[in-house]
Amino acid sequence: MDLVRIYFRVIRMLGAEKGLAWSVAAAGVLISVVQLAEPILFGRVVDALSRGDAAMSTIGTWAALGLFSVGASVVISITADRMAHRRHLEALGDAFERAIALPAGYHADRGSGAVVRTVLQGTDALFWLWLAGLREQLTAVVGIILLVPTAISMDVRMAGILALLAIAYVGLNTLVMRKTSAGQAAIESYNSKVYGRVGDVLGNVTVVQSFARLKAESEAMRDLMGQLITAQYPVLTWWGILNVLQRSAATTALVAVFLLGAYLVRRGEMTVGEIVSFVAFANLLIGKLDQVSSFVTAVFRQGPVLRSYFALIDEQNAIAEPPGAKPLTDVKGDVRFEKVSFTFPASNQGVFDLDITAAPGRTVALVGPTGSGKTTTLSLLQRLRGPDKGRIFIDGEDIANVTLQSLRASIAVVFQDAGLFNRSIRDNIAIGRPGASDAEIQRAAELAEAHDFIMRKPEGYDFVIGERGNSLSGGERQRLAVARAILKDAPILILDEATSALDAETEARIKRALDKLRQGRTTFIIAHRLSTVANADTIYVLENGRIIQQGRFKELAKGTGLFARMVAEGGFTVPKEAEEERASPTADNNSESAPEAPVPVKSES
Repeated sequence: MDLVRIYFRVIRMLGAEKGLAWSVAAAGVLISVVQLAEPILFGRVVDALSRGDAAMSTIGTWAALGLFSVGASVVISITADRMAHRRHLEALGDAFERAIALPAGYHADRGSGAVVRTVLQGTDALFWLWLAGLREQLTAVVGIILLVPTAISMDVRMAGILALLAIAYVGLNTLVMRKTSAGQAAIESYNSKVYGRVGDVLGNVTVVQSFARLKAESEAMRDLMGQLITAQYPVLTWWGILNVLQRSAATTALVAVFLLGAYLVRRGEMTVGEIVSFVAFANLLIGKLDQVSSFVTAVFRQGPVLRSYFALIDEQNAIAEPPGAKPLTDVKGDVRFEKVSFTFPASNQGVFDLDITAAPGRTVALVGPTGSGKTTTLSLLQRLRGPDKGRIFIDGEDIANVTLQSLRASIAVVFQDAGLFNRSIRDNIAIGRPGASDAEIQRAAELAEAHDFIMRKPEGYDFVIGERGNSLSGGERQRLAVARAILKDAPILILDEATSALDAETEARIKRALDKLRQGRTTFIIAHRLSTVANADTIYVLENGRIIQQGRFKELAKGTGLFARMVAEGGFTVPKEAEEERASPTADNNSESAPEAPVPVKSES
């Protein structure tokens, strides 16, 4: 029954073109009737010729119906093909939109390769089902339904042979599907693992090569494929047996038709033409049963793929907009966490009872050991995850009640991994503002100190940077990420370890660009380098998901808590100015500088 529900859901997906789909279905029914008439006319021609009667009118009718059937079949084939292609692309677009909207945890659990397989093979399966169903299978099913009563009206005894043949096909298919159900599910599981591993290895091909893992990864892949083929063999054996049994049943039915027909002709109860008609009926039934059987087999084999596809489509996003969500407008950047907690599923890790305040234009730094909850905290601000308890406000608005588009449009992020696409430099900078002018893009690149290296590239801003920006150096990638954030010109900025993997000279260049970017923006910094957090207005120290200290650098560094230990033990790279500040006995621990005006990114007039 699960397979039947899946198939009817596939059919319902044609709803956007249901008028055309019904027209194709009606034409298919008409063709079935025409195909059924041909064996009857064939038999009448044989009888007329055997009696010496005129047969030209019957032959003419037969030929006309045959030509009509061919022409209608061509029209149906072309129409169904075009419709299936349209719906296939629509389904692919829907699956793509759904996949990119799901949280990172979904992709991490399944692997990008397995998700790609689900999208591509799922939509390919849909295309094939639509095409085969509209072009062939509906005609075949209607033909079988009409054939049996037509045959009964001619001779119930001969019709009984055809009915037994149909029952044999149904019984054999049911038996084999039951025998291979578990095996087919195992095959789909192994296929997902194979695709997942391919995506995992190719996504880290540099690591594989650097650590001389070529042989080990190839052997692991071959071992996985060996498990796949081991699971496939029993299933393939059963389908092979089914094919042999169906051929045997078809041959037996034809022989039975001839034997019974010869007996009835000898007794004068049938004509030779009627035997010919029943032989044609038998061949027609065998052909249609083979079509339907192959189709049912394919649906059964594609069942796990379609289940995965619909599971992706039905996956509930943990972050959903409530009805009536309103957009954030004229954002100043006043951010407040109130008793916010979040725990990862099936885990005791997360963040707990967070109270964080960031006034407009101020800089807040989150520091702490790896796994202390820094990145999780800022993912909650972007609503990449939803808090289990507590609320987060921007300018007094609970972000749970605002549209995701407006929330994320108000936040610019510079990641540790720049997160670049295999597109031109221009396209990568303009990710946050697709309609930005060339002058605005160049201005952002200049502020990020990226313009000079961009102009040294073969095609300048049109240079395609390769997957993940592999054609660029680490510093160049980060400067493009900063330029992207500058161009977005959002009132809230997140810097997530934006300079952690850079050398000192490149870090200084990036830091200058980041300092320009931070001007007048509410900024959240995650960093392990003191040069990045020393001038923060407030530093929150996290451990095991909880805030254990907060304050400015000088007061925290002079204490005895975790922050002071991190500084003392080399947990930070201490800049010269910070060392001088720590050594000065007259330094004002509570001094705060007013925020500077933001750097606008406007085209030059």
